[in-house]
Amino acid sequence: MSSIQRQELLAVFDGLLQPARFKDYGPNGLQVEGKDTVSRIVSGVTASRALIEAAIDARADAIFVHHGLFWRGQDGRVVGWMKQRLQLLLAHDINLFAYHLPLDAHPELGNNAQLGRVLGLAADARFGEQDLGCVATAEFSDGQALADHVAAALGRAVTLAQPEAGLRRPIRRVAWCTGGAQGYFEPAIAAGADAFITGEISEPQAHLARETGVCFIAAGHHATERYGAPAVAAHVAQQAGVEHLFIEVDNPA
Repeated sequence: MSSIQRQELLAVFDGLLQPARFKDYGPNGLQVEGKDTVSRIVSGVTASRALIEAAIDARADAIFVHHGLFWRGQDGRVVGWMKQRLQLLLAHDINLFAYHLPLDAHPELGNNAQLGRVLGLAADARFGEQDLGCVATAEFSDGQALADHVAAALGRAVTLAQPEAGLRRPIRRVAWCTGGAQGYFEPAIAAGADAFITGEISEPQAHLARETGVCFIAAGHHATERYGAPAVAAHVAQQAGVEHLFIEVDNPA
């Protein structure tokens, strides 16, 4: 079995995702130091206890995720669930790599690019803070047809907030940004979108959809962000000659 040194693996991830370009909500890169040599990488969406336990069962040397353990403004004490997760990682000497916005943004392997691939949308423009949002040309008769397409592609129900009846129109430009990007709805409208897709919806977006003529589709935070981590980890594992396994931990959010 081939292997790679931890610091060399970190350099490969950093070189690919370029975390220094982003103003983020937490530290990107190596969040928990484990063994020096990595032969098997497990990828997942979130560094939950369930994922860590599954990675232990899979004999992983490293875990690669989108949602790591540490976030700006969180309680810094190592108690409760944080103690349990860290205890498992440290006891089994497993490295934890986490990349948040850099993983969203990668133009080919990132969450937004991969969601576009799954939905059959090829981005031709970017919008929003740090250019994280994507826009593509599409052909859907209306917002319901797009919502049905998204639901079928992701295998789950979605929430559709539609414009008032008199404002509804065919969908020719679709914008999207994965996860909790409901705040990107207004920039998407300004970018000329007929519909916007993200993971979550808050109270204001339904009103904006009704009043602006632009559809809003919430397709699940986890559901929209389950493609980037395995794409990046598989790419890097192949490049490094090590094993990779994606482990899905179901999340209804």
